[in-house]
Amino acid sequence: MSVTPLIVKARGLHTASVIFIHGLGDSGYGWKDMAADLSSKLPHVKFILPHAPEQPVTINNGFRMPSWYDIKSLSKIANDDDEVGMNASMMKINQVIRSELDAGIPANRIVLGGFSQGGAMTLFTGLQSELQLGGLVVLSGYLPMRERVLARATDCSKKIPIFQGHGTADEVVMYQYGKMTSDALTNSGYNVEFNSYDYMGHSACSQELDDLKDFLQKNIPENVVA
Repeated sequence: MSVTPLIVKARGLHTASVIFIHGLGDSGYGWKDMAADLSSKLPHVKFILPHAPEQPVTINNGFRMPSWYDIKSLSKIANDDDEVGMNASMMKINQVIRSELDAGIPANRIVLGGFSQGGAMTLFTGLQSELQLGGLVVLSGYLPMRERVLARATDCSKKIPIFQGHGTADEVVMYQYGKMTSDALTNSGYNVEFNSYDYMGHSACSQELDDLKDFLQKNIPENVVA
């Protein structure tokens, strides 16, 4: 992870933070426009967009690219076993969370989210966290190492609201994997808001981002009751 994540500062009084993790081959800059748009509607929120380190990725013939962990196959994503890479990235993401806590933002005012591989890291990190975060956001993502992560999930993580968005035409992370993740989480006691977007591929759409805005306004509202 880059030493300095991309920051979109709160336009007003900073009382909440969203940490958003990009997908394979991307960088935080790929989500800058989304963060800027949401910031205009959520002026109290600071957006933090970390950058993954470059490393060889098996599924892309070993080419080096920004990646949070190695992906060997998307046909067996529930059994993706690069646990070493995931743990290393989880430690770095937790450092970003810790920085916000140290700056005075309570855990329940911090939302962790991501797209695709970043969504996978969101669940891998959030479900094992001892912090009750304000929310988890998973766009076109999935839960890696499903059985192992659910077995390690903390009690407090089950109190974290989860937003999932997935396109029915996703050609990279198949829609069925997103739905399988939602079902597994729901069956394990999580509160999941699963949103399907007809004809959407491996991307985001305006309706999804509007739904995300509503989720953020509900869970980290601007007007905090003391």
